[in-house]
Order: sequence, then structure tokens, then C-alpha cells
Amino acid sequence: MDYKFKNLFDEIGGAETIDKLVNAFYPRVYADKDLRPLFEDDMEEIKRKQRMFLSQFTGGPALYSEEFGPPAMQRRHLPFEITPTRAKCWLRCMKEAFHEIGLDEHPSGPVFYDRLTQVAGIMVNSPDPE
Repeated sequence: MDYKFKNLFDEIGGAETIDKLVNAFYPRVYADKDLRPLFEDDMEEIKRKQRMFLSQFTGGPALYSEEFGPPAMQRRHLPFEITPTRAKCWLRCMKEAFHEIGLDEHPSGPVFYDRLTQVAGIMVNSPDPE
């Protein structure tokens, strides 16, 4: 087989995998006591935006930018108190979702998760409460 992937999106399985990941991830986020206060909007709309963002983030179609303009995720999240603890909770939920859908066993899973770890670090905009 002479297949060479063009990007992470294609390598992990495209929109189908992104959809599975988002569907496994958000119930965990909404159930997390530290993250739940940040998510007051409709889960389906948040999942829709996350699908678009992750597609673009992994090198797939630029769906997010087409509808909302450049992602600028750090700026978009400034109104929310994102602490180091919340970033860790977000990553834990993502790691659990990766495991649920088998993405942690995929050869490109660690690369994808590492990129998300970097994003989580960038999003922190507030210290943990003392």
C-alpha cells in the first residue's frame, strides 16, 4: 500500500473520527465539576463548533474559519476563567475520550493529543483560586 497521508485530519480518519471524539468528549466536560460552569450554552451547538475547529486544527476543511473567521481561540476564551486546573481537567476529559474511541492507540493519536496539550496551555488566562 503506497498511502501517504496529507495531514493529521486524513491520518486519524477524517470527519468520522472527529465526530466520535467530540461525542465522547463533551459529556465528560459537562459532567466535570470544574468545567461545567464554563459551558452554559447548548451542548449540541458547542459540539458543532468543536467539530469545525478540530477539523481545521488537524488540517482538514477550514470549516470554523469559513463561518466564524480566524479561530483566535485564546482571544475567544478570554471572557472565561481558564485556570491551570481547568486546563488539566479539559485534557483529562480529552484523554478519556481518546481512549474511548481508540484514538490513543492510533499511530497519530499521540501527535494529536500533544497538539491539544499545547492549546490547553495557551488557553490558561487566570490563576487557580488560593
